[in-house]
Amino acid sequence: MSAKELGFIYVDTGALYRAIGLFAHENGIPDTDETALAARLSEIEVELDYRDGRQHIFLNGRDVSEDIRRPQMGMAASNVSAMPAVRDFLLDMQRAMARKHNVIMDGRDIGTVVLPDADLKIFLTATPEDRARRRYNDFVAKGEKVLYEDVLVDIKQRDQNDMARAAAPLKCAGDAVLVDTTGQGLEESLELVLKTIRKREIG
Repeated sequence: MSAKELGFIYVDTGALYRAIGLFAHENGIPDTDETALAARLSEIEVELDYRDGRQHIFLNGRDVSEDIRRPQMGMAASNVSAMPAVRDFLLDMQRAMARKHNVIMDGRDIGTVVLPDADLKIFLTATPEDRARRRYNDFVAKGEKVLYEDVLVDIKQRDQNDMARAAAPLKCAGDAVLVDTTGQGLEESLELVLKTIRKREIG
């Protein structure tokens, strides 16, 4: 939403990793087996497109925007994102998007690895409990049958995995602005992000 407000393109890089995880799942490849998945990367084409004001993810020509948001795809994304082969596969695509467009790029290594020279880096955070509540509400709204406790465990495990991985671990860039949205609703969080961006533009 902040991207739309500014006339920028929003790029959810996590969706790219979810698409790779979905490919592995659909092709019987364990999402922890880098050797097996790396051997099949040449068969994968992932695209981002914007239709009706929404980002759509295409995997080999098929719109998988809803499929990648299934609960199990979160951990699959975390597992494949730890693989250097997968990260290298998607790195050029992400950087090309930033070269061609003004973007707000969302991901766990954008400020440290993908775009280390970005004009503005925001490290957006909230407590695991707060993020789990938001994710749980999203699942319920889509008719998914999940338990809040399971969502919370999944988020904490993903955070631990992403912070501990050797390839591009999750961490705040030294020159990033920390924005904590704990306890904030969507509109309030959006305003915090926009305020941070506008302050940098004025400065």
